Amino acid sequence: MAKANAKFLDTGDMFPRLEFSKIGGGKIALPDDLKGSWGAVLLYRSHW
Repeated sequence: MAKANAKFLDTGDMFPRLEFSKIGGGKIALPDDLKGSWGAVLLYRSHW
């Protein structure tokens, strides 16, 4: 269960709308581009 005022997704929460540029051109918009199917989203934080 998420803590009060935390910015984490909890069970039943809607995935926030995110848009990314794809390598080679174009964009991907989540969660719209995954509608009607299962998907996995991996965010790699790198060095920030």
